[in-house]
Amino acid sequence: MRVTSFPLKTLRDAPSEAEIISHKLLLQGGYIRRVSSGIYAYMPLMLRVIEKISVIIDKELSKIGCSKLLLPQLHPCELWEKSGRWEGYTAGEGIMFNLRDRQDRAYGLAPTHEEVITIIASEIINSYKQLPVCYYQIQTKFRDEIRPRFGLMRGREFIMKDGYSFHSTESDLKIFYKKMEKSYENIFKNCGLETIGVDADSGAIGGAASKEFMVTANSGEDSILFTKSGSYAANIEKAVSIPKESKPIKEFEQTLIQTPNQKTIEDICKFNNLDATQIVKVILYLGEFEDNTKLPIAACIRGDQYINEIKIFNLLNNIYDSKLINLSKIENKSSINKNLFGIPMGYLGPDISDEIINKNSLWEKQWFRVVDYSASKLESFISGANKINVHRYFKSWKSLDNTFITSDIRNAQEGDFISKDKEEALIEKKGIEIGHIFQLGQKYSEKLNAKFSNSDGGLENLWMGCYGIGVTRLAQAAIEQNHDNDGIVWPIQIAPFNIVLIPTNFKDPIQKKLSEEIYIEFQKNNIDVLIDDRDERAGVKFKDADLIGIPFRIIIGRDAINNQVEFSSRSKKSNIKVSINNILKIFINESKLMYN
Repeated sequence: MRVTSFPLKTLRDAPSEAEIISHKLLLQGGYIRRVSSGIYAYMPLMLRVIEKISVIIDKELSKIGCSKLLLPQLHPCELWEKSGRWEGYTAGEGIMFNLRDRQDRAYGLAPTHEEVITIIASEIINSYKQLPVCYYQIQTKFRDEIRPRFGLMRGREFIMKDGYSFHSTESDLKIFYKKMEKSYENIFKNCGLETIGVDADSGAIGGAASKEFMVTANSGEDSILFTKSGSYAANIEKAVSIPKESKPIKEFEQTLIQTPNQKTIEDICKFNNLDATQIVKVILYLGEFEDNTKLPIAACIRGDQYINEIKIFNLLNNIYDSKLINLSKIENKSSINKNLFGIPMGYLGPDISDEIINKNSLWEKQWFRVVDYSASKLESFISGANKINVHRYFKSWKSLDNTFITSDIRNAQEGDFISKDKEEALIEKKGIEIGHIFQLGQKYSEKLNAKFSNSDGGLENLWMGCYGIGVTRLAQAAIEQNHDNDGIVWPIQIAPFNIVLIPTNFKDPIQKKLSEEIYIEFQKNNIDVLIDDRDERAGVKFKDADLIGIPFRIIIGRDAINNQVEFSSRSKKSNIKVSINNILKIFINESKLMYN
């Protein structure tokens, strides 16, 4: 490809909208063009990257027997109503774009394809003899993000690989899930990326188990915790650990402790010579269920720990028949609190009275009280006295009349241990999720009546798995992991071009002739080569080459008269003089080292 026939348009400065380095470099390098908030055009350089990633995905998935198809992006609401997801995905802060046709029928632009593929599977799979089977596609998805940001990391329109497998048994699903996990590891490795696979919460997709694949980066929106040996890794929503031990507390002579204007853990510790591990803080939530009933929740946790709302959400869904659809924290600034009476926010204790229910029309269920394991192990502790400016010394949990459920509702933290022997502590890093796999079980097949005939002739619901890769997000995450002060440093596996030829003066007949000879030779050997044939200063060409990040370059300058060129590696920043007779061989050898 020639730069003069290739729409290469680089920018000197990144637009102000770009917040992270990968977003800045994509815009500066001319890889993407912003059309609207969260909507980008993929320019030819970017499309080449996307296509190379897609080829790697296709190759790996074909090895495990996956079949590629293309599903519609426009979904009738009836399918999503059957699965029970239409309301949650379209109402309030739902992420599905939805519209109506001229007959006033409702449709949604697909953020994911579980409903459509399950219906199709129900029509073509009749017998266990057809199983297992896995279908996948690579295409555009749509999500109505409240605050699109970071370029392709969180956009309203993006390219995704989503796959769906169908099985006759749960054990067969688990076997294939492990195959897909290994396939994902190969895909990311073959894209030149370093990733960490972490246990994850299944979220709105649902299912018994799921795993995320993360690229570690300071700009990541997810927190991941893992051990140095790799024996354990999970995102913060799912991670479990053993916190540091609490400090023993001295017995207080007075049960009530005056704590004027001491609402925070820091204030209580500072003015009363206490440690945060000696305090139990109580946080109130309001849970809302599918049947519109509401549940007041008192969550008790040790003062040095932080609540994990996902764990509370999952706990309640496991206990109650009706599904929890919303969990709202009750605070002084909360609109919910305008309807509350007699709750001394900031001074709450675990013995908060049930009488408060009678004063609040919001409540339709009795209090749900849960205490984290770390707090439940305290023999005695300090907590709120349910009176403004007063805290209380509690001799034990047994002294309370209330009934508590004990569960893990805290965030694991860096420095926590994964076992009682304290051999391995957790390390915390920020991560960018680029892939996610799920064991969906029979969640969708049951609701959408997708059945098959088993070996005994009976009908069963299909077992199902779901597997996603954010293709455009992966491309941008690769830049977060591979860049320097001058621009992008692409892994050769997904670089738009493998090598760029830079004649310092293309008008010079010797340089031009030599450049063309090398260009033709590389093309004959099926090497992705770009020749910068612009009538520009050499410095401009070098700066653009650094910015767009092509792994190797050949500089054709004054030594062209001696049939010599300069061979340069973008990542190593090395330059060596080479005879044109050896240039192809040197490139092939160097590129092999990068692939390995």
